[in-house]
Amino acid sequence: MNTRPNPLPRFYVWLTNGLLGPLMFLFTALCASIAFLVSVVDKKGRAQHAIAHFWGRNTVRLSLSRIKIEGEENFHKFPVAVYASNHTSYMDTPVIFGSIPFQFRILAKKDLWQWPMIGWYLGRSGQMPIDLVNPHATLSSLGGAVKALRAGMPLFIFPEGGRTSDGHLRPFLHGAAYLAIRAQVPIVPIALSGVYDLLPIHTRHFYPCQLTVRVGEPIETTGMNVRQNVELTDRLRNTIDDMRIKPAPVA
Repeated sequence: MNTRPNPLPRFYVWLTNGLLGPLMFLFTALCASIAFLVSVVDKKGRAQHAIAHFWGRNTVRLSLSRIKIEGEENFHKFPVAVYASNHTSYMDTPVIFGSIPFQFRILAKKDLWQWPMIGWYLGRSGQMPIDLVNPHATLSSLGGAVKALRAGMPLFIFPEGGRTSDGHLRPFLHGAAYLAIRAQVPIVPIALSGVYDLLPIHTRHFYPCQLTVRVGEPIETTGMNVRQNVELTDRLRNTIDDMRIKPAPVA
């Protein structure tokens, strides 16, 4: 359920414009610059991930919000998996980087690589751009992602391919299921709640609130083939949709 008032009280507009926005911009610039410098010697990406984790956690704090993680034990059940979440806000990215406790790669729209500071980090840390417009480029990106999974690197993806405009779940693209099946690794559903209220699409002012990250039971793909892509995508979407309303069951 969306709780953000409309129109947003002027206090939050002034707070964002006068304090939170500038602080977040400067903090992001600082972290991106440090990560850029560290990337010269950090060939395995551990230090860069630590910086990204620090950035994500504290960016959320700068928005005057808190992250609550439910089902955190599901992050540790498999060493390699595809992690997939609903996409509600630009703030989803710091929430994800601040929540996942180990190094991973994110598969995201290539447009983000054009952003100052954010693009620096994405490019230097080995994150994976995907071109949803060009089918040949999409296949190439997915092939590279499968290789990363098989080499032991966990992967994160937003299966909706873009942010929701109204807080409701959009149709899922099949990329997350395809990657998990091809690499024969589990797919872990993640449901974000509260982040849409914090910063919905087409807005630029924060409404601080409680953010919840629900991590579901891994869905195993051993023995599945790509013909079951649609089946797995539907199961993933239904699971995340249920988790948005109620916590994921604990094994």
